[in-house]
Amino acid sequence: MRRRRGFTLLEMLVATVIMAVAIVGLLSGISGALRNAARLTDHDRAVQLGRLRMNELLVDQGLPRDAVIGGEFDPSQSGGLDAGWRARLTTFEKPPALGAGQISIDRVELEIWWMSGGQRRTFTLDAFRPHVLTPADLAALVTP
Repeated sequence: MRRRRGFTLLEMLVATVIMAVAIVGLLSGISGALRNAARLTDHDRAVQLGRLRMNELLVDQGLPRDAVIGGEFDPSQSGGLDAGWRARLTTFEKPPALGAGQISIDRVELEIWWMSGGQRRTFTLDAFRPHVLTPADLAALVTP
């Protein structure tokens, strides 16, 4: 007598269960990846906004020294993301001999914040720029 070729009902049930477990695991991984991608999109947008703001601050010669300034990003610029910034300009390093025309190093600290999932998230950028000292700067540097 010859056996028929094919799958038994038990083999089909086992194969179906294995396939179901694999699909559930795959869908779980995909949903986690999509959540991470949405979170990274907000972070990436905030990083780009921070870079733009830092570039603006680095070229702004009228930036007040030793004062915290800040604001919010325009929603059209941030893609509807509730985000803002705070910045502070300080003297990082003075020349050994203070005098008009000498170069000091300024530090620009920039904190970027945005709302993601009901939580406030932040990161900080630091940059340095040269600054030619003026007599007004010397008076401010000498007085404590």
